[in-house]
Amino acid sequence: MADTQQDLHHSRPKPVYRNIGLAQLIHYRLPWAGKVSILHRISGAALFLCLPFLLYLLDQSLASELSYKKFQAIVANPLAKLVLLGLIWSFLHHFFAGIRYLLLDREIGIDKVPANRSAIWVLIISLSLTLILGAKLFGLI
Repeated sequence: MADTQQDLHHSRPKPVYRNIGLAQLIHYRLPWAGKVSILHRISGAALFLCLPFLLYLLDQSLASELSYKKFQAIVANPLAKLVLLGLIWSFLHHFFAGIRYLLLDREIGIDKVPANRSAIWVLIISLSLTLILGAKLFGLI
């Protein structure tokens, strides 16, 4: 009886601990859901850290006619446009990934294939809308 219990104990696979350093992280293949999760955190942090800048722009656009002209001058700067483009992507990605997580919390699409597919759709939708709004921001359309 002791041999049987010991054989059963040894037949289970042991959990694998991966100590991933920066060098190994480059070669580690993260699933799409993991990439979307990391980008969700990055986009949330970017939105939070740039909130004072966004509130300043909002204040400049609403205070007076003179401050609105100052707002226009700030937004006309190509560097400011790049920052705004990054914030547009951050908002869109965070929004659509958040909807995905709400659906996952309701246990909709939690299996491996649908979860992977929804992660890919979050990337496609957020990047597509970012391209469209970026083209509008830079005056291409």
